Amino acid sequence: MKKILLIEDNPEMRENTAEILELAKYQVTTAPNGKEGVKLAQTLKPDLIICDIMMPELDGYGVLHMLSMDPETSSIPFIFLTAKAEKSDYRKGMTMGADDYLTKPFDDMELLSAVETRLKKSEKIRANFSKDLNGLNQFFSEARHLDDLKKLSENRKVKTFRKKETIYSEGAFPNSMYFLAKGKVKTCRNNEDGKEFITGLFNEGDFFGYLALLEDEPYADSAIALEDAEVCVIPKEDFFALLNTNREVSSRFIKMLSDDIKEKEERLIKLAYNSVRKRVSEALLMLENHYSEKENAEPFSMAISRDDLANIVGTASETVIRTLSDFKEEKLIEIKGSRITIINREKLVKMKN
Repeated sequence: MKKILLIEDNPEMRENTAEILELAKYQVTTAPNGKEGVKLAQTLKPDLIICDIMMPELDGYGVLHMLSMDPETSSIPFIFLTAKAEKSDYRKGMTMGADDYLTKPFDDMELLSAVETRLKKSEKIRANFSKDLNGLNQFFSEARHLDDLKKLSENRKVKTFRKKETIYSEGAFPNSMYFLAKGKVKTCRNNEDGKEFITGLFNEGDFFGYLALLEDEPYADSAIALEDAEVCVIPKEDFFALLNTNREVSSRFIKMLSDDIKEKEERLIKLAYNSVRKRVSEALLMLENHYSEKENAEPFSMAISRDDLANIVGTASETVIRTLSDFKEEKLIEIKGSRITIINREKLVKMKN
């Protein structure tokens, strides 16, 4: 049963609207004002919120703003109710991210139709699309349909990059976001001495390069193919059209950004305090976490240059080579050329912790 939160300060309107929704087999929770509505939304995580605009203490715009700032509630579909019919109110609500708008008085079918439509659209955009090029096209197709976007590229440009070829460079100004259709990609930056540090690893099905677009700043790092790769180029106009008109899509990227930041913070702490052995074990397990599903190998095995591994660990290549030799003697890994195979994952995990 779908959960709906109804925020309405008028007791008669609140009771009548709740009754209609309950008769339609929805589970309805009501709030008499905006402040209580925000608290209930954060606790209940409803499937849909219906909210009056003109309320004392905290109006509907304030409710929407507060919920939009919280990643846990930002993607919940939101329908405004108002006794006003001015276009300025409609435009303000939709600009802030409301999904629909009902003007009071409304009849039963208007209400139920708006609720049903919004719930169906939300389910579609939340669907788990396959992490390949077909899945990407389906994702954009659904999002375009949901928001009636008039212009979204149907045939997206896919570029092929050879191993070690640069996709974009640190300091360049972004005009696209990227989707990795095939292969592996790293992002990295150089310090004043020219020492490279790897800031991110990406696998098939990952988006990258969107942070610079969101900040409207030059790239803080470079993206380079770790192996031959196929990359789908998504124009920034298409990206922002989705981001600005669909709250579910924006919520996905907020989650991706928060995960990226958390991972980078953890890596910086480990670089500062962990020993080289711990950092090498952490790097090997991180590679396994990023690539084991696509490698489809047990035990995990991957070809990676010692320079790239050193840039993940944050130390000299010679130090990484010595540490890998120690791991080999301890029968934690096997080494054949540039390929490293983990043969004792349990001990690596214990070392990391």
